[in-house]
Amino acid sequence: MKFYPLTAPAQDADVVSTEYRSAREIGVIRLGDRHLYFRKSRKVYYIPYQDIRRCFRRVMAVPMQLCCGKGNLEVENLVIWCAEGELAQIQLPGTRAAKILMEELKERIPDASFTCPDRQPEE
Repeated sequence: MKFYPLTAPAQDADVVSTEYRSAREIGVIRLGDRHLYFRKSRKVYYIPYQDIRRCFRRVMAVPMQLCCGKGNLEVENLVIWCAEGELAQIQLPGTRAAKILMEELKERIPDASFTCPDRQPEE
C-alpha cells in the first residue's frame, strides 16, 4: 500500500504504516492517533487531525427503481474541510457508522467545527 498526504508534507512511511495498522477502522476510514486515513482503490490518503478545520455528514438521496415502486437510497458521506476549503468527500457504509464516526472525531478533534457551512447565494 502506498500512503499519500493530502495537506502536510509526507511523513516517514514506517511511522504512517504502523499507525495505520493499529488504527480503528470504520468502513474505508481509519482513525489513528494523529491522522485520519481513508482508502481509495490501492491508495491510502491521510490527513493530520490538526489540519482538519471542519467535518460533517452529507447525505445524498439517490433515486432508485425498485420492484414494488420508486424510492430513494440515502448515501452517507463524510466531508472534510481544511483551511483552503473542501478537501475530501468519503462514502460511509451507513447511518450508524456515520454517527459513530462523528462521535469519535469530536473526541479527537475538539477544535474543529462539525456543522455544514452556510451556502453562499448565487448571483
